[in-house]
Amino acid sequence: MRQSQATMYHQSLTNALTQAQAHRSSRRTALRTSVLATGAAAMTLTGSSVFGFRSAMAQTFAGPVDVLNYALTLEHLEATFYRTYNDEFSAMDIESAGFGSNVRGRLESIEAHEAEHVDVLAAVIDSLGGTPVTEAMYNFGVTDVDSYIATAQVLENLGTGAYTGAAQFLIESDELLTAALTIHGVEARHASYLNVLNGDSPFPEAFETALTPEEVLAAATPLIVSGMPDTGAGPGAGTDGPGMGTYAALGALGLGAAALAARRNATRTQEPAAII
Repeated sequence: MRQSQATMYHQSLTNALTQAQAHRSSRRTALRTSVLATGAAAMTLTGSSVFGFRSAMAQTFAGPVDVLNYALTLEHLEATFYRTYNDEFSAMDIESAGFGSNVRGRLESIEAHEAEHVDVLAAVIDSLGGTPVTEAMYNFGVTDVDSYIATAQVLENLGTGAYTGAAQFLIESDELLTAALTIHGVEARHASYLNVLNGDSPFPEAFETALTPEEVLAAATPLIVSGMPDTGAGPGAGTDGPGMGTYAALGALGLGAAALAARRNATRTQEPAAII
């Protein structure tokens, strides 16, 4: 990715996610009055197709297989992300960026967790007679170690919010709900650790924000540069394609990856020599 493209990507990410931060405050108020405030909107998605395909996240959930494929779509994205940049950045690169000697090993552990999540979700979908979605091609806009660590925080918080929001769709499948919550708990641990690496609170709120599939789709779609297959239960492929405005659709979290990386650089002199 050329530097100008990376700058555009991160600026759009920062702008959209900062706007979403204000939206989160109003949603917390709604949560106090009704725990079902976001449930109805999440049941039906009518967004246009993604890169000529309709992704698992853009379908109505026809049953547990669709919900699990929704989760698998995110796990593929995360697993590919860590595999790509753990290969690209060495332990020395990470330490040179101001992070501690333990950070590389922990990022490798997160990569292993995400790969295992992929394997388990795919196996469960197979056992239910479904067809697991496959890995797509992605463009994460990462240009250096700081943007790697910052983008990892965004993705892990996105995954945590996605699992929180999707739990309601497995409420009648006790075993599947429990299994999904065991993954959700690990994603939350990842998010907490990466929040600390980026100088944020590991536990910023008393309640986790439940993201609707629409919000998750808006955040994840711009990262996908090849179409994802259908789950097999939802509508067929569409014909619409994205424009440059797709980048501005990134929403659902608090701060953009570029803003986090920039803030770390600005405050580095106030931090210990190496961050955990």
